[in-house]
Amino acid sequence: MNRTDSESNGNPSFLGTSYRSQRSFLSSTPIAQESILRDLEDEDEREDNEEEDGVAEEADRNGQNNGLPIGQQSEYSMTSSFRRTSHVAYGPRPLFPSAQPPEAYLTQEDRQAALDEERSLLRDNHLIPPKHPRRGSQASGRLIHRVSIPFIPRSKSGAVDEESAVEGEEGEGVGPTEQSPLLSGDPTQPYGGEDTPENINRKWEAAVAAGKIQTTWQREAKVLGRYSRSLILTFILQYSLTMASIFTVGHIGKLELGAVSLAGMTANITGYAVYQGLATSLDTLCAQAYGSGRKHLVGLQLQRMIYFLWIITIPIAIVWASSAQILHAIVPEKDTAVLAGQYLKVLIIGAPGYAAFESGKRYVQAQGKFQATLYVLLICAPLNAFLHWLFVWHFGWGFIGAPISVVIVENLMPVCLFLYVRFCGGMECWGGFTRKALKNWGPMIRLALPGLVMILAEYLAFEILTLSAARISATHLATQSVLSTLSSLTYQIPFPISIAASTRIANLIGATLTDAAKLSAKVAFTAALIVGIFNMVLLSSTRNYIPWLFTNDPDVAELTSKILPLNAAFQLFDALAALANGILRGMGRQEFGSYINLFAYYVIAMPISFGTGFGLHWDLYGLWAGPALALGIVAGVEGWFIYKTSWEKAAEDAKRRNTMG
Repeated sequence: MNRTDSESNGNPSFLGTSYRSQRSFLSSTPIAQESILRDLEDEDEREDNEEEDGVAEEADRNGQNNGLPIGQQSEYSMTSSFRRTSHVAYGPRPLFPSAQPPEAYLTQEDRQAALDEERSLLRDNHLIPPKHPRRGSQASGRLIHRVSIPFIPRSKSGAVDEESAVEGEEGEGVGPTEQSPLLSGDPTQPYGGEDTPENINRKWEAAVAAGKIQTTWQREAKVLGRYSRSLILTFILQYSLTMASIFTVGHIGKLELGAVSLAGMTANITGYAVYQGLATSLDTLCAQAYGSGRKHLVGLQLQRMIYFLWIITIPIAIVWASSAQILHAIVPEKDTAVLAGQYLKVLIIGAPGYAAFESGKRYVQAQGKFQATLYVLLICAPLNAFLHWLFVWHFGWGFIGAPISVVIVENLMPVCLFLYVRFCGGMECWGGFTRKALKNWGPMIRLALPGLVMILAEYLAFEILTLSAARISATHLATQSVLSTLSSLTYQIPFPISIAASTRIANLIGATLTDAAKLSAKVAFTAALIVGIFNMVLLSSTRNYIPWLFTNDPDVAELTSKILPLNAAFQLFDALAALANGILRGMGRQEFGSYINLFAYYVIAMPISFGTGFGLHWDLYGLWAGPALALGIVAGVEGWFIYKTSWEKAAEDAKRRNTMG
């Protein structure tokens, strides 16, 4: 029997002894299991001993789940279904609600967050006392309230919060009885001293089983806002990296505006989408490696992906270097193709840095350090805007200054991410450079290819409109650049809200709180409706002013202002479709959303766009009519599906998945 078999069968420290580690490894995909097992087989005896000592030490620290012994977690616990709020889907406008990576593994912060959520819901339902202790004569006030002596007046300072007296200490969700103690807990402590993990889990299990956990519109709105606010900022900052070139170059002329849009589209499809799609395999591999307790395997997977993407950069660089000739064969405007080719040639310098950043982003996300990306963007996004102004306008470099700014920032982002890992956290998963990163690429590549197909499909549907507009005229291409930039920018609000809604609904369904999940979905739909109407009104009312932010060309500005009302109507459907996709992810039914999106965009939208745009000569009106109709279909069909779907069955499916884990 080899080492792997013997340890997995007989050694309780294999892959970490904590409950979360065992659940995570067993619930991983077969490909991820294969990758981890291969890596483990390659370890020598010294490394085995060192790692197992470390795993045993971590098990001592993390071997409890919310205060309960391993394997005795409450069947209704939110810990068993906990999903992080900061998972970020990739691509500027994801059309398909692709599945989020498995997150059965939990860090200490994850478990604490789940415990806090349970405690908060218990408090709001008056099942434990409020957080802040009462002032004044607390003990006497509580005694007076419990025994209900009518002739002893209550002083104002000794008044008892009604929330604190609803539940008895021994009742597990049942009110006080004759056998309940007159005094329990410690009223001077937060939550009356009842917020121990053991007590929270006991009360939570009893309350959920008795149907006592309810939520409110106000609470769900607050949770949705708390979950989504940092995501919105992150998404806007990330998209600003692309938008900076459109803003600065667009004021040079419509030829340059069209060229930067064409170059960006080509870079997305042939380069950035490839990096993002292939790197999605780390969402599984790094996550499962971290959850298995073998943290050094996270750094090993990172090295493999960086090397792999750098090899892929060679054919990408060849395509970008010859892009002027390739684009000229597709786009009638030769000058536009030449400028776009110049832009792409400069981008080659930043490609290795972009590949490293995409891989490093997964490295920190696997450890639950989602704030790392936000901190990097808070530095790089403003710098990106400044460099565009400096090179394009202040130094007078013109069009070529934009890609130079981009490559500087692309190479700076992985450096900033490294500094975060080195000085702020994440080095525990880095085992140093090793030759093992040069082998065992098979599982990584097999996981990467489906992600590549999905990301390319997401990019292609809208980017194909840019290529189509280039065949009409330079003015139409420049206008398409403005319209697509605006629609992508406004999308950075409803899409993060959909991620937040997905997280919240998944957590509630996992805890079998179907009524609360339904209410959360209603709140989220209302928020999406408000955001969609806001974006629609904003673009419609400012249609004569917004174009001048992107260009000084009167023809482009006039055409953009004419088509903006159609683009504005598109916003309402866009927000509702994004939210519907998020709810489907939370319910675990994202495959239905994928089918609907695929059908709506590629079977309905594209033929309509080409037919009306070129067949009926509606030009950009026709090109945008297809996606607008498709989004309306997606929002309507998915909304109807969500309305008809059994939430109780979704909770049963989630419970079965958690049990299998």
